[in-house]
Amino acid sequence: MTQAQLAQGTSPLLAVRDVSVVFGGIVALNGVSFDMHKGQILGLIGPNGAGKTTLFNCLSRLYQPSSGNILMEGASILTRPPHRIAEIGIGRTFQNVALFPNLSVMDNVRVGTHARTSSDIISDSLRLAWIRRSESEVNKKVHEILAYLDLEDVAHTVVSGLPFGTQKRVELARALAADPKILLLDEPAGGLNHEEVYALGDLIRRIRDDRHMTVLLVEHHMGLVMSIADHVVALNFGKKLAEGTPAQVQADPEVIKAYLGSKDQ
Repeated sequence: MTQAQLAQGTSPLLAVRDVSVVFGGIVALNGVSFDMHKGQILGLIGPNGAGKTTLFNCLSRLYQPSSGNILMEGASILTRPPHRIAEIGIGRTFQNVALFPNLSVMDNVRVGTHARTSSDIISDSLRLAWIRRSESEVNKKVHEILAYLDLEDVAHTVVSGLPFGTQKRVELARALAADPKILLLDEPAGGLNHEEVYALGDLIRRIRDDRHMTVLLVEHHMGLVMSIADHVVALNFGKKLAEGTPAQVQADPEVIKAYLGSKDQ
């Protein structure tokens, strides 16, 4: 998808509007604004302390901005508590894997479907027919996602005994189980080797194309971001430093100066 296609009169799926975050007098974000369009992979880059994680946590409602707004499909998300954010189609993974270590892969992924189910304790207790149908649909979805991410062979394995790279895929599977419109990926390449990072890039593109998702990627691995992102936003010291295509951002003198190094290096 080209930037020209994205810009042809389409309203943004997600709009970050002049967002600032202040922690005890420390300005973590200072008036950051950008748009995400449907079907886009947007890379959010910057050195440590640039504000990437702070902004990411605002998008997933772990942090409340001090000022500004975040709109999804034209409506503010800032009135929603974190546990209600999945209902409007925002899913996320974590930099440090946040799985249930003593549960199986299948059960961890099943947890991700919770945001899209509407059961209650009375219906569950009475085993009503619609609950049984819902369970069947959930199990079908979980098996489909496990197959999609090549996790079928470890479906019944307790996740704590799996390699780190596999645990990252399990966390991604759990996020996909909620059918998000926007998938927030927090440092997905962290701890992966070169071959795994390359495979991850292919997988993120495939998820966007196959499952019609929009992806926001927070990542230190510049090679990954620049190879798969349609659009890049660069932050430094809490402010937006540059924005554009990967080529435009890579060539921006301020970006080069701040954290990509000089062209002579």
